[in-house]
Amino acid sequence: MNMTQPLPAKAPVMSERKVSIIGALLVGIGPVSMALFTPAMPEIVRAFGTTEAAVKMALSSYFAGFAFAQLVCGPLSDGYGRRPITFAFMAIYLVATVAALLAPTIELLVLARFFQGVGAAVGVAISRAIVRDLFTNERSARIMNLIGLILGIGPALAPTLGGITLTLFGWHAIFVFMLIAGVVIILVVRFSMVETVARDLSRIHPAALMRSYRKLLTDPYFTMCSLVLGGGIGAIYALATILPFILIDEAGLTPTEFGLGMLMQSGSFFFGSLVVRRMMRRMGAYRLVPIGLVFIACGSLACAASLSLLEPTFLSVMLPVGIFVFGNAFTMPAMTTASLAGYPHMAGAAASMNGFFQMGGGLAGGIAAAIIGDPVVAMATVIPAMGVTAVLAWLYWRTLPEPTIPMR
Repeated sequence: MNMTQPLPAKAPVMSERKVSIIGALLVGIGPVSMALFTPAMPEIVRAFGTTEAAVKMALSSYFAGFAFAQLVCGPLSDGYGRRPITFAFMAIYLVATVAALLAPTIELLVLARFFQGVGAAVGVAISRAIVRDLFTNERSARIMNLIGLILGIGPALAPTLGGITLTLFGWHAIFVFMLIAGVVIILVVRFSMVETVARDLSRIHPAALMRSYRKLLTDPYFTMCSLVLGGGIGAIYALATILPFILIDEAGLTPTEFGLGMLMQSGSFFFGSLVVRRMMRRMGAYRLVPIGLVFIACGSLACAASLSLLEPTFLSVMLPVGIFVFGNAFTMPAMTTASLAGYPHMAGAAASMNGFFQMGGGLAGGIAAAIIGDPVVAMATVIPAMGVTAVLAWLYWRTLPEPTIPMR
């Protein structure tokens, strides 16, 4: 059977630190492009003379492009290599960003955001595939944690930067920042990233792709790992479609205050990643997962209770969010590593499907919130439901036997 093989040992090998930094930049372009946009959503409603639902579509279309493109870019990187596919998809991202910057109507902005999501999708798939190409077990979990640690900085600052930029220069300038970020990533890939797989076009044959995805989706070990992340991380993405309209329209924050307030969300993840990094040395990554799920469960309960019983204020909304997000920092390293463990021969496909679960969770949560209509009611129901999904998936996953990891 043809398989994507790691490059021979004589090829340059990137260090853990280098992989972590490159991986964080690649992963970060997606959440940063989302977080920069969210403070501008109410302003874009006014600028285009449109509705909240239409502007939410600009975010939902981004999710859709991001989610479904991962199913393509990961396997393509198994066949053509990690670097060429990263260049190709980042080029799509840059063109779409220019189109969004110049969009004269909300319909064209929605379309441009879809293709932005398509381009940004490469970051999640490629970064995790590179980690699986080079590292396994606790080393992989350690890198995933460091990626999360570095990643926490970007989304933490992006809403603040987006809010300040919106206030000073208008919503168009937000897309200028995205354009600069895309160029920086292309330069980093060009000059710092080493190819980690040998070219093997047999892996991108449609029949081979279908076999790969069928194998992944019928493997309960993989799917339960992915559902833990889809419920937990996916809820963070779903929150991006809800929070601007609660905190700005209901709680009365300005876009700048909203951006500053989102530091509580990303700061919680960043702080959680720091705690995990210290605890991982003593306990190992997998023993930290149930701790994280306790925080996710508590955040879910607090979210449902506070929004059902109290008027929405910054603290009544963001304290439960901070608890929920803190727990995700504990689950992500081990669950990501576990989901990829049995698939070194198709790490791109596995990373893509794993990412699809996360962005697909965010897309499903955002659609459910839009159907509900009232953002407060949506947050009080959708986010707790996703937290429960993560907990139940882990309870089933822990009963499953570990996969046999092929010899490197």
